[in-house]
Amino acid sequence: MEKPVENYWRKRLEAVKEALEGNGFDVFVAQDAGEAKKIVLEEILPKLEVKSVSWGGSMTFPATGLYETLKDNPRMQVLDTYDRSLSPEENIERRRRSLLVDLFITGTNAVTETGKLVNLDGVGNRVAGITFGPRHVVILVGRNKLVPELEDAMFRIKNYAAPANAMRLDRKTPCAATSFCEECNSPDRICNAWSVLEKSFPKGRIKVVLINEDLGL
Repeated sequence: MEKPVENYWRKRLEAVKEALEGNGFDVFVAQDAGEAKKIVLEEILPKLEVKSVSWGGSMTFPATGLYETLKDNPRMQVLDTYDRSLSPEENIERRRRSLLVDLFITGTNAVTETGKLVNLDGVGNRVAGITFGPRHVVILVGRNKLVPELEDAMFRIKNYAAPANAMRLDRKTPCAATSFCEECNSPDRICNAWSVLEKSFPKGRIKVVLINEDLGL
């Protein structure tokens, strides 16, 4: 068989797609980041009435090229929460406003093989936007986020995604030094708000794009 690794992951992603669809999510499978961008722009967006868009923290979202494409889109109101020119107070206010947009785009910390999305936030705007507020949500997921069960998802987040993100953001947390969760009380702690989505409500509100590449943390 040619490309055994790609085929292995394709089969895994198709199984997760079926599980997610059983839980009410709309699901697409992309072979790479470029195809994920094409799916969002050509298959998802044309079917939605989107007049406003924003996003939550995600490394996968910009990796697809969607951020650069959408941030200056003249046909919709764009609330760019990645804008580095904003003061901390302005950024928080923009994040608050982003919870009422037509389309919210972000990633996920983990997706289980039983079709659940699991996330842990510092501020909470990302988990809030996923669970309620925006009319539509697009979740971009690299294959490296797949885990068997909820417990595996929480372990992955606490002992890989969170320490790696703390290092990436230059946070002064114990996990940034040890690479493991220390259940800290640091002012720089980025682990404050959990969300576990067992179902998409309403059905189809959340569209998940599974990507056959390792993307994000």
